[in-house]
Amino acid sequence: MTTLNDAVHWSAELGGGTRIAVIQAGHFRSDAGALLGVVPRMLWNGLVTEEIDHDHRLLQALNCLLIETPSGRALVETGIGDRISDKGRTMRAYQGPWILPALEAAGFYADSVDAIAVSHLHYDHAGGILKADGTRAFPRARLIAQRAEWEIALGENPRLVASYDQPELRLVRDLGLESAADGEVEILPGVSVIPTGGHSAGHQGVLVRGRDRTVAFFGDLAMRPWSANPKWVTAFDDFPLDSVAVKAELFARAADEKWTIVLSHEPLHPVGRLVRDRDRFTFETIA
Repeated sequence: MTTLNDAVHWSAELGGGTRIAVIQAGHFRSDAGALLGVVPRMLWNGLVTEEIDHDHRLLQALNCLLIETPSGRALVETGIGDRISDKGRTMRAYQGPWILPALEAAGFYADSVDAIAVSHLHYDHAGGILKADGTRAFPRARLIAQRAEWEIALGENPRLVASYDQPELRLVRDLGLESAADGEVEILPGVSVIPTGGHSAGHQGVLVRGRDRTVAFFGDLAMRPWSANPKWVTAFDDFPLDSVAVKAELFARAADEKWTIVLSHEPLHPVGRLVRDRDRFTFETIA
């Protein structure tokens, strides 16, 4: 990433020739109650006072990771993209550059990306796979999601497919199944996807292991700082009890091994560490 510039939200050297950058591909708004799930409002209302709007929605960034290793480049997440309808754009208050212009502003081009890993196939994570004209946004890149996620995303269960844009996903189904992951897979040396479940049946996290530092992206199991409490899960989680269990396990490892954590939807301070706090964890922002 020799052309890295100030357009990225955050960047770091991980050692051994591995570098990472957080690039925000716009932002949108989601219902506050749905994001906090069963957590009583009296516990979370004070956390969102500055950002909640008149429709009781919170501002959600679309945080993507650009990873460079000596063996190639990977992109984690693609955001909502540029194919969303005007109605959908207005309903979700979607604004800002989508992933391609956001990458280009930071000094990178789509044909330099070797692999795309999406935590899951919901519209706000997999929407930037195609350009507005229907061609591939990243012409050279393999698309890596869990095979179990494809099965659910293109299935018929009305509860489980509510957050998937099935017509869009059918356009990239063959591309996705060519390189679908079955469990933990190293997509580039030092860059692995790990199945988690919880938020969706085939949800996965991404670990980037450099010589000196490990960065973890847990997708929508770790959207915002309050997600650090394993018991605080969203109403969007299809398997909330699984989310609680896997968050407790992963977050304990992250805290003990001092991983750097990147939150999927935090707009201002998405990078930090998880710290043990009795039977839970807290998220501490780092520069």
